[in-house]
Amino acid sequence: MNTQQTRIEMVMAHIREQVDTRIYLPGTRLPSVRSQAKAMQFSVSTVVEAYERLAAEGIIIARPGSGFYVNGLVTALNLAQMAPSLDREIDPLWISRQSLVADEAVLKPGCGWLPATWLYHDGMRRALRYMARAHTEALTEYATPLGNLEFRHFLSHRLAKKGINASPTQIMLTDSGTHAIDLIGRFVLQPGDYVLVDDPCYFNFHALLKAHRVHVVGVPYTPDGPDVRAFEQALQHRPKLYITNSAIHNPTGAVLTPTTAHRILKLADAAQLIVVEDDIFADFEYQAAPRLAAFDGLSQVIHIGSFAKTVSASLRCGYIAARPEWIDSLIDLKIATSFGGSSLAADVLLATLTNSGYRKHMESVRLRLAQAMMQTIHNLDALGIKPWIVPQAGMFLWCCLPFGITATDLSQRCLKQGVILAPGNAFSLSLGAGQFMRFNVAQSLDPKIFMVLKQALQDLRNK
Repeated sequence: MNTQQTRIEMVMAHIREQVDTRIYLPGTRLPSVRSQAKAMQFSVSTVVEAYERLAAEGIIIARPGSGFYVNGLVTALNLAQMAPSLDREIDPLWISRQSLVADEAVLKPGCGWLPATWLYHDGMRRALRYMARAHTEALTEYATPLGNLEFRHFLSHRLAKKGINASPTQIMLTDSGTHAIDLIGRFVLQPGDYVLVDDPCYFNFHALLKAHRVHVVGVPYTPDGPDVRAFEQALQHRPKLYITNSAIHNPTGAVLTPTTAHRILKLADAAQLIVVEDDIFADFEYQAAPRLAAFDGLSQVIHIGSFAKTVSASLRCGYIAARPEWIDSLIDLKIATSFGGSSLAADVLLATLTNSGYRKHMESVRLRLAQAMMQTIHNLDALGIKPWIVPQAGMFLWCCLPFGITATDLSQRCLKQGVILAPGNAFSLSLGAGQFMRFNVAQSLDPKIFMVLKQALQDLRNK
């Protein structure tokens, strides 16, 4: 294939991607052939030919004297095709699917949740028995738009202990933490906007943001938080949102320092950047890390959380804490997307969290996690797999593999032996974590995991 032909196909592929990812919606006017040629550093004739071929395929239409426009018919949204080019066995959506549908015989050191036996099922049973005796309306009615008032009072007191002042009217319950981020995205973002995330970060952030048809920019993450200089450089894109964890970062286990927090907030304030602080791992902490929402006073920071990691993933309920005027707009979006939400889930969760056993339960979980952390580090060290840092708390270990071993190859070999891993590039927008792997220490206690890893490493070295 000659160079000119390749360039034409590059232009066509670029336009198709913009259409498929909804950055160019039906009716959108394409850049002029001259501006497109300048942007891609190709000749005008190359762009003209590419546009004509796309018009022949029916993807765009030509309007004489006006330009080229996206046709009214677009293909169905395909998140897998929108992701970076990865082997299907180890891309983010595939990891989630495999972990969710795998039977009990499959081991899941790559998943992001505690074993079922570690969760607070006894407290849930007590709460369910209590709710079974509740009046009929509590079991059947829609929730109010903000959600259970008593639960919001509970959350307000809970947030105050972290230095976050949020009245119950500044808190809205959601169906989950993911639902919270989705609502915020609908509130803030338009297709084609820019969003900052940590690199690496929780891989479902990538998939969710793709569904909002935005450009995502990764900011390298350090043991102290996001790289401040890289964060400042990323602001040249004029992003609308930055999504992060302050406490127990996923996947690295790092904790944001006060110095880094202040520097990030100063930059965000100057850029009028909204920060979404995901605090889902709060109850795993021994000592509370700095919260951006506390330093910021919920001015530019939106604080979210849920209890799926400590109480039950089956009981879907999260929350958003934000400025009053933002909450008012988010209420409308919540009604539009889920109407009243689940009253029963919030009632059961409140009863679970406020009974006498939850605090003791979490003390036990934190102790078990600390023991599992040390044991997993020891077992991995014997295989030449080293932690990036030793986290202060939580369930995740971000590890570097032995020289010459890629996480993709290792994951594929282990998957065939019934062990689902979480390779680093699933978390990295830049695909710069090819030699890293996230391990969930609570899910890494079965000796078979390390036997499979050892054999797979030997096979790859002998390859």
